[in-house]
Amino acid sequence: MQLRQLTLLSAVGWIAGTGLAFAQGQTLTIATVNNADMIIMQRLSPKWEQATGNKLNWVVLEENVLRQRATTDIATKGGQFDIITIGSYEAPIWGKQNWLITLDDLGTDYDYADIIPSVKNGLSYNGKLYAVPFYAESSFTFYRKDLFDQAGIKMPDKPTYDQIAEYAAKLTDKSKEQYGFCQRGKPGWGENMAFIGPMVNAFGGRWFNEKWEPQLTTEPWKNAINYYVKNMREYGPPGATANGHNENRALFATGHCAMWVDATSAAGYIYNPKESQVADKTAFTAAPVQVTSNGSGWFWAWSLGIPASSKKADAAKSFVKWATSKDYIALVGSEAGWVAAPPGTRKSTYDNPEYQKAAPFAKVVYDAIVNADLTKPTKDPVPYIGIQYVAIPEFQGIGTAVGQQIAAALAGQTTVEQALETAQRSTERTMKQAGYPK
Repeated sequence: MQLRQLTLLSAVGWIAGTGLAFAQGQTLTIATVNNADMIIMQRLSPKWEQATGNKLNWVVLEENVLRQRATTDIATKGGQFDIITIGSYEAPIWGKQNWLITLDDLGTDYDYADIIPSVKNGLSYNGKLYAVPFYAESSFTFYRKDLFDQAGIKMPDKPTYDQIAEYAAKLTDKSKEQYGFCQRGKPGWGENMAFIGPMVNAFGGRWFNEKWEPQLTTEPWKNAINYYVKNMREYGPPGATANGHNENRALFATGHCAMWVDATSAAGYIYNPKESQVADKTAFTAAPVQVTSNGSGWFWAWSLGIPASSKKADAAKSFVKWATSKDYIALVGSEAGWVAAPPGTRKSTYDNPEYQKAAPFAKVVYDAIVNADLTKPTKDPVPYIGIQYVAIPEFQGIGTAVGQQIAAALAGQTTVEQALETAQRSTERTMKQAGYPK
């Protein structure tokens, strides 16, 4: 029997046999981010629709916009969405607020034991699972092995940020639109701060000390942000404050970047010759370190959750089960190639010889995700968990405000020192209003 038929029968079987019964012909509204893996999900979803008789109304948004709309809708119980794409930051916080329904009841065939424990734990609160992982990621350094060979440079297994700057200087050739330091510049707690947060950790910094006092004007923050602004200006692409994950991925895939520190999940795109012009010219190594390796590589899981306000929870459960299952991963492998299979969520993906053959980065990614320690993200002790974010409700606003200040410094609208002073005062006000320390 062909894989497609198996997948359709599996979807029907879930409906018939796992308590996910619902009226036919419902239309679900799903909000998701415009990343490559989600675009594949959208393209394959008619198979689920055909199997169930239900329809999906897709709202596909840029990352910052998705977060804003999903947060507003769920906090106000607006009921606009039946399924939302959220991450390991939101899931436990929103689960604690009872804004999401639990997803521990998708049936024994869902194989919860196959989900990588660090990923499952990151989406849980008080032992209950509030979102199911679509793909998970850490971060590492993509680099052009052909350009390194031509320049006589050997990339270390664990490069320092100082070494990255040295290589960027040698590999930048603006006359060829070739840049050595392609990093996120678009402001947002999940955009530029997703890179900057781990970089600050590597420089020995932290968001808060043990008394919840903001640390944004300390030496590690100053050193890290001065480094970032200097190297982005000298060796980065023009207009960098408009570049987030997707923009830098496109720059790298079209041959404009010698190095890019970003999500391990992008490897499926960069190594796919159907999508990338540098699929056979790319290598990877660990995310850079500096003063410490603690928190130098981030941890994230893009996941599917169901708002408590949805009136179509059973149908929504059927879809999130299908889209995060082993069958779905096999379907992507069959339809789009195994290199494009959603990474980082299930142990069975990494045990699959076809995936191992297609994805030379598989072991590095798996080890990074399994060993990510959200409880020890910094050199010095902190009262929070989270590597590129702080797992408190206030961080979404704090991180975005700080990201805007750093983008302003990158654009030359203010100095690094002024940007960090403003960010420090803003963060102090927010934490005081929220009643910290609690």
